[in-house]
Amino acid sequence: MDQTNFNDVEMVWQPTEETAAEMKEFKQLIESKYNVKLRDFWDLHKWSVEHLPEFYAELWNNAGIIYSKNFDQVIDLSIPMEDSPPWFEGARLNFAENLLKFRDDHVALISAAEDSETKRTTYAEMYEEATLYAAAFRKFGLKKGDIVACYLSNRREAVFAMLGAVSIGAIFTGALPQLGAEAVINRLKQIKPKILFTIDRFKYNKMEIEMLTKVKKIADGISCLQKIVIVPSKEESKYADVRKIPNSCFLEEFLEMGKEPDGTIPPLIFEQFSFSHPVFISYTSGTSGLPKPLISSFGILLATARDFGIYGKPNRDVVWLSISPVGWTSWNMYTNMLFIGCTLVLFEGHPYFLSSTFLWDMVDELKISHLLLTPNILDDLENKGYIPTEKHSLNSLRVITSGGTVVRPQNFDFCRRLKKDLRIFAIYGCTEVMGPSMWHDTSLPIYKCEVPAASLGTDIQCLNEKGESVTGEPGEIVLMKPVPSLALGLWGDEDRSAFKEKYFSKFPGVFAVGDTGIINPITKGFIICGRSDATLKARGCRFGSSEIYNVVNKFPEVYDSICVSQFSKNFVERAVLFVKMKDGYSFNDEIVNKIRVAIRNELTVRHIPEVILETKNIPYNINGKKVEIIVKKIINNMPYDPESVTNPQCLQNFCNIPELQGFDE
Repeated sequence: MDQTNFNDVEMVWQPTEETAAEMKEFKQLIESKYNVKLRDFWDLHKWSVEHLPEFYAELWNNAGIIYSKNFDQVIDLSIPMEDSPPWFEGARLNFAENLLKFRDDHVALISAAEDSETKRTTYAEMYEEATLYAAAFRKFGLKKGDIVACYLSNRREAVFAMLGAVSIGAIFTGALPQLGAEAVINRLKQIKPKILFTIDRFKYNKMEIEMLTKVKKIADGISCLQKIVIVPSKEESKYADVRKIPNSCFLEEFLEMGKEPDGTIPPLIFEQFSFSHPVFISYTSGTSGLPKPLISSFGILLATARDFGIYGKPNRDVVWLSISPVGWTSWNMYTNMLFIGCTLVLFEGHPYFLSSTFLWDMVDELKISHLLLTPNILDDLENKGYIPTEKHSLNSLRVITSGGTVVRPQNFDFCRRLKKDLRIFAIYGCTEVMGPSMWHDTSLPIYKCEVPAASLGTDIQCLNEKGESVTGEPGEIVLMKPVPSLALGLWGDEDRSAFKEKYFSKFPGVFAVGDTGIINPITKGFIICGRSDATLKARGCRFGSSEIYNVVNKFPEVYDSICVSQFSKNFVERAVLFVKMKDGYSFNDEIVNKIRVAIRNELTVRHIPEVILETKNIPYNINGKKVEIIVKKIINNMPYDPESVTNPQCLQNFCNIPELQGFDE
């Protein structure tokens, strides 16, 4: 990996007095109330991480959190971060009530798809839908702490189900609809949901995705499911025979449970809970064993208000495009933008390549103001020549953000050619904090390939192997102090040992997820380099190697396998799979194609390793674990220590492989 020339970083956007006004207003509030002098954003950021209770109290007030009882204490910082010190102790509130605080005729959701008409849902209509879903859940017997799961394409019904469930105090989770049945079972069987929402079929990138066969396998594999609610994709879908799926019914039948005999619907009751009450369960990438369930609480409300609002205040004139179904952390991030009163375009499918102008047609038609496009999507749009034409005004489009993997120079260049004065910036976040932790404050300039700054109230540093904070050189990205949106722990990990081992063992007392970055000593921005551990993040999809092994090692021809990341000089990441064949079987194009098809069918197309090669042996340590990190270092020409490997002679198999040379994107 090449080091960056910090003196030669191109500025691609410059703030003005107008764009800096919001930061200055908030800064003046802090200066006046706390009798401090703050020169700029960097002073404000320093104050925010050195005074966490005060900062988050001000954000709470600015955001207009709805509660029945205010907090007694923001946080006790004497409690170690690995013990998840509770935030806003004493407060009583409801998550859904805060997402439903706007109940007017402003459009909340625009539902669009590859094969259905566009529908609009106002905030008032969304409140009515949540009321009906909550009533049906109550009649069914759903209660505090029960789990509702979603295996559904990106539709508004998922939003309604989440709002209805969490209004009662149930916990909401989901799995990507592109995943195969076994991958879904591996996730959901750990948390034992009572209800599963799903769909009969949907279109994705012009492909027909049939769901009911997979749903039948899931129903047979998870005995705790008491009800499977099927959303009909078309009117004629209601006539499908679903009797072979146990405990199943169509959505209309389920919602009828919520109505009184006279057709009325009981009013929506927002049960009150502590700030630490679980709201969402998401999943780790499954680097070691199955993907593990992460528990998140109310903290995402404040993160949303901070980064997507106006220093906590509503931001109602923005329209975000979301293609993320439940199962991506970005679904939680987008859905929680309802808290700031904006409009979400929920696209069911993959809108980028349906035609050469489909995305730009949609931007103009639906007046989309904000896009989040991964570097891979930007690359493909540029390579295919899918750019706006003279008929596109793009008047509504103001911001393009990019993340999910390393954002490259050509991504910035491409976006700048789309429209003059477009604000383009990289972001960084992770599942464990339910969204961004690095963002762009509009008082700061934007430099090519850098994430402008850590979010306010977020103390992020880069540490070397000795645990020393470094700038100007690669280090592991860590969170030095707690934030409200940080995951509470892992489901079922009663003594917190697995949570502490996974996130706090490398640097005691410091939260690390295994990403490497460089802090530019001149601009103070972050350059994201990729993963430092065995998690892969190829094509914008973060996943664990075990997910690949669960598919590949089923093949009777395959003895073993190992999957790691390779990086180009610009930190582009691709997955490389090494396969060890059983005696009597040959490695050839046929087995490679079979592996690709199986991974696509059981996971997603983005999980397919870009390179699949044969190897004669695979390294293990004394505990019987594959030594993925060492293989990763070898193919990336990085120094490594073979001491932990019980069969070190096999490491030569991964050196100087011709097929891996010349990877420069």
